[in-house]
Amino acid sequence: MNEQLLLVEDDDAIAGALRLHLEEAGFRLHREADGQRAIATIDRQRWDLVLLDLMLPGADGWEVCRHLRARHADVPVIMLSARSAEAHRVLGLELGADDYLAKPFSMLELVARVRALLRRIEQVRATPAAEHDLQFGQFRLSPMRRELQRGNDAVPLTLREFDLLHFLLRHPGRPFSRGELLQRVWGAGFDGYEHTVNSHINRLRAKIEDDPREPKRIVTVWGVGYRFDVEGP
Repeated sequence: MNEQLLLVEDDDAIAGALRLHLEEAGFRLHREADGQRAIATIDRQRWDLVLLDLMLPGADGWEVCRHLRARHADVPVIMLSARSAEAHRVLGLELGADDYLAKPFSMLELVARVRALLRRIEQVRATPAAEHDLQFGQFRLSPMRRELQRGNDAVPLTLREFDLLHFLLRHPGRPFSRGELLQRVWGAGFDGYEHTVNSHINRLRAKIEDDPREPKRIVTVWGVGYRFDVEGP
């Protein structure tokens, strides 16, 4: 196992425990205790996964996450925070986190979630994508390259955003509940909750809709969930 993880955590005791468990699990870990130093580290190299605390000196976790997403949209992020309120969890997901753990958490659970995210990435890389490109409006989604383009411009997508958009595009016009999307996109083993889907839908709308407040492609089906309309603008 050669995955390189970046841990951004200012609490020495928590960082020490995380290092012990993650290195025992076979991961290589680099730690930064300051948000600004973490941003500089993100700029220097690409990481396989980032574990990100929210309350940091220098720059908070929200700022670090925004910077990471601007530089490396597809790098998975697990946010760690003593703030367990739903509003903070939702904000973390809206900013692009793939998962969120409230402190105190089980070290075994964290290792399991890290493995699950990295396993998903490995499955994506190992699975040949023979499917043809999918076109809608000015956009083209390439399963082979795992890219979304608008004309000649690349539109950065996170791992989950790509999988969610790809799934909806392959089932145009069919409504799916949030629970169904969790099962079909995140997988049966994902210990998440339905607002995860809402957050990813909101981020996708911001990237592909002319007016995300009045979506024409990813449409809300009241009382059910969401559907994709290929005939949008």
